[in-house]
This record gives sequence, C-alpha cells and structure tokens, in this order.
Amino acid sequence: MIITAGLLLFLFVGLYFTKSSGSSSQEFFLSGRNMPWWLLGISMVATTFSADTPNLVTDIVRKNGVSGNWVWWAFLLTGMLTVFVYAGMWRRSGVFTDLEFYELRYSGRPAAFLRGFRAIYLGLFFNVMIMATVCLAAIKIGGVMLGLSPIQSLLIANITTVIYSALGGFRGVLFTDLVQFIIAMLGSVSAAVYVINMDQVGGLRELLHNPAVAEKLSILPDFSNINVILPLFIIPIAIQWWSAWYPGAEPGGGGYVAQRMLAAKDEQNALGATFLFNAAHYALRPWPWILVALASIIVFPSHDSLQAAFPNLDPSVVNDDLAYPAMLSFLPSGLKGLVMVSLIAAFMSTLSTHLNWGSSYVVNDLYHRFMKKDASSDELVLVGRISTVVLMLIATLVALVLSNALQSFNLLLQIGAGTGLLFILRWFWWRINAFSEIAAMVISFLVAIYLEFIHPGIGGGVLQDHIKLLIGVGITTIGWIIVTLFTPPTTFATLVSFYKHIKPASIGWNPVIKEALLQRVLKSDEISQGKLPLQILAMFLGCIAVYSFLFATGYFIYASWIQASICVVVGGLASWVLFILRRKILGSEV
Repeated sequence: MIITAGLLLFLFVGLYFTKSSGSSSQEFFLSGRNMPWWLLGISMVATTFSADTPNLVTDIVRKNGVSGNWVWWAFLLTGMLTVFVYAGMWRRSGVFTDLEFYELRYSGRPAAFLRGFRAIYLGLFFNVMIMATVCLAAIKIGGVMLGLSPIQSLLIANITTVIYSALGGFRGVLFTDLVQFIIAMLGSVSAAVYVINMDQVGGLRELLHNPAVAEKLSILPDFSNINVILPLFIIPIAIQWWSAWYPGAEPGGGGYVAQRMLAAKDEQNALGATFLFNAAHYALRPWPWILVALASIIVFPSHDSLQAAFPNLDPSVVNDDLAYPAMLSFLPSGLKGLVMVSLIAAFMSTLSTHLNWGSSYVVNDLYHRFMKKDASSDELVLVGRISTVVLMLIATLVALVLSNALQSFNLLLQIGAGTGLLFILRWFWWRINAFSEIAAMVISFLVAIYLEFIHPGIGGGVLQDHIKLLIGVGITTIGWIIVTLFTPPTTFATLVSFYKHIKPASIGWNPVIKEALLQRVLKSDEISQGKLPLQILAMFLGCIAVYSFLFATGYFIYASWIQASICVVVGGLASWVLFILRRKILGSEV
C-alpha cells in the first residue's frame, strides 16, 4: 500500500506539469530558463541520489573501508571548480544544451561533427550505461526485498518513470525530484537508525567496536601503506578529479549539471544551485549509507553468507553491493514500505533526469541540428517524448547483463580518463580546437577498451584499476595535446565571438586579444581580466568547508568530540570567508 501510494504521488507530481511542458521545446527541456537555485540544486542532489549509490558506497566500504570513498569524495574539487569558475560562464553562454557549446567555441565541419557525434556518444552510449547501472540496483533491491524477478522490478519502476518523464518534461522532473529527495533522505536515515539497533548489530557502540568493523572506520587511508594510499587517496586527489570525465562530476561542468545551470534565472542562481548540490552531495548524504555498509560486515561477512541468505538470486549478481538491500530486508513491514518508497524515489529521480537530459541531446543536437532544422516546436516536443521511451527501453535491456555497481563506475571512469583537463582548459586556452576534443574522446575510449577487455594485464597479471586510470590519463592527455598543436586553430572570427560572448579571464587568450585589437573587432573595454585567482581561492575554501562538515559528522558518530569540534570550527570559518568572497566574485549580481 505504501509503495503504491508513493508511485501514484510521483506520477501525479510529474504529470501535473504536462500542459506547460509541452508548450515549447525550451519549456520541455529547460523550463523557460527561469528556475530558482534551491530547486535546481535539490534536483541535482536528487539525481545523484540514485538507488545504486547506496549499493556503490556499500561495495566500496566493504572492500576498502570508509576511506575508500575518496574515489568519489575527490570529485568535490571538480564540483567546486564548476561552482566558482564555470557556472557563470555556462549561464552566459545561453546555449540550449552543453553540446551546443561546441559550435559556439569551435568552427566548421569538425565542430558540427563533434556536436552530432557527442549527442550519440553521450546521449545514447554513456547515458544508457548510467541508466542501466541504476536499473541494476532496482533489480537487486526488488529481488532481495520483494522477491521480484529482474523483469518485474524494472517493469514496475520504469513504466512509471518513463510516463511522467515523457509527459511532464523538465519542470515535472524538477518538482518530482524535490518530493523524491525529501522521501529518499527520510528513508535512508530511518533505515540506518533501525539497522544499527538490530540485535545482530547491537547498537552504535557495539558496531564501532566490532573488530571486523573497527579496521574499516578511518576516514583517511593508512598513509604508511603506499599500496593503500596511492589508489584510494593520492590518485583521486592529485589526478583523478581534474583528469577524468564522469557524469555529474564533469571538469568544467556538463551533462545534467550544465542543463540545470542553463535553466537558472541568472548567474547568481546558477552558482547557488551548483554550490547547494555539492554541499549536500558530499556533506549531507554519505553517512547513513556508510553506517548500513559497516553493519552489513557483521551480518553478512562474505559473499557466501549473502548467497546463503538469498539462494534464489542469480550468483552473478551476488557481490558486496548486494549487502545494502540485504540489510534492508530486516526492516519491519511499515518501515520497509517507507524505505522501499525512498529507494524508488531515488531510482526515479536519477532515471527521469537522465531520460530528459539524453532526450535533449537527441532532439536539439541530433534531430533539430542535422535531420530537420525547420521542425516546429510541437514536433520537437514529440520527438523528445518518443526518444525518452526509446532510451528507457535500451537501458532496461543493458541492465540485464550487468553484475555490480563498482564494475560500471570503474568502466565509465576509465573511458573518461584523460579528457578532464581539456574540458577545463578549453574555456581559457584559445589554441584548443574541435580536433583536440575528437582526439581525446577517441583515444580515451580505445585505451579503455584495450585495458578493460583486450589486454587487461601485463605479464599474465591483471592491472589494478588505478594503474589503468593513470595509463589512460597519460596516453589521452599527451595525445590530445599533440593533436592540438599539429592541427589548425579555430577560425579567428569564432574565437573573437566566443571571447566577447563568454568573457573568460584573458589568460590564455592574449594572442587572440592582440590580433582583435589590431583589427579593431575588439574594444579595450571589452577585455575581461577576470577574477580567476579569487575564484580558485573560493574553490578551495568551498572544499575545506564541505570536507570539514563531512568529517565532523563522522567524528560525531565515532564520539571523537575534539576532532568533530575542530572540523566544525574550520568549516564555519571557511564558510564565512567564502560568503564574503562570493560577493566579490559576483559583484553587482548579488
């Protein structure tokens, strides 16, 4: 009954906006570019609060302990870079999708090819892989908690999601995300409290003092063990965050994060939305999942114990990530219903965003740009709705062949290895061109396929994921830089137009600026020195603030009062300075 009521609520909220969303393609995909920061920020958080995220965190904690989460905590640096450096530029660009950026920044057929190919590459391949991973979580949760087959689990959740996504458009997605996020947080916290106090666990104190759990509690990895600190901390913090492209943590912003920045009322709301997203994503949400993951080590210490508890499950899906839904199976019926609704909410919020985002690529960057330039707004909305359904069908089929969440995370990370630096620099270095991006995309993909499937080891051994990442980053980065230097630059007119429109910091644009001044196509008062040093400072202060509150929560849970108090003070001071800098960065916008 509770689950049915939740499904009907989500469907009602999403469908409420059907009429307004169908009024134009801009309304269907960007809600008229008039959305407030708090709604957009919560929507981003809800999107990344996927049903597979607790499974992924559980997988990480059971394998590598709490400190293993640095493989994704490191992406906070990427997020804060987007907040203070790129959010304003994305909003100023005025593009419909982030792929339209390519023909704003680059010129000629290479730019057009890049836009069209990325629409297929990201809108279909990458997008479907992410949705399939989310659907895999639904399969495991439905199988463990409700005894459903994979097909039954996907039919129940996917049909509801695709209906309101196809009809309600982006505005329907945003407001449904708001409701779903509240329910998802309530469910995850309630589940953690109950699980900790189960007889098998014995309460928080017993959990933290259990020998099998105690060795996994450290927030920071063992700095004396290079085999631990290198893959879990040094590489994510020093290399991964800027070098790898991953959906939701794109260096320089992109994907559904860019979609929400483009839908904001103005630059201030774009900045506020991305800051709220990063603060909530990293500081607010992880600990309920971590606590359940730690408790699962006591109750299900091995894969064999998981298989024994759920003998009807296919052995191919029995992995560490299964431990999260396995722990939820102990919940009493009423609470189990609430938690199931919260997981369904998390599942739908992610899926609906990816459906609308992927559909925007298909419609704007493929169909409208290359197939039918004179298509009416009504026709574009119709194509958007049809492509939403098709994307859902493909993702459902792919989900049936995946086995665990960490597998997909590592594969997507590897495919994007080495492209991140390009996405950061393309706004600030005039010499980067369309061939640079094509080279980075092709090289990173081929290297990933080679390392993952063709030759995954050296000398008969299997390469570890962090070694594969380093190889991918090195080869791809060197490759695209060489291609950049040996291919023609973007046309001068396009470069000047981009600079005048976006107003990036002048560093990296001096050759273009000098030539533009000589040709009198650029006036001296149009040159923007920018506030890049101030923005970089704000980025690091934002990271300090969020990490401090993330650690403070953990130390309070561990009853380490001194460390927790220090983190709160540091986080508070960083936030205060950040608030002052924000006014200087935005200037008259505030």
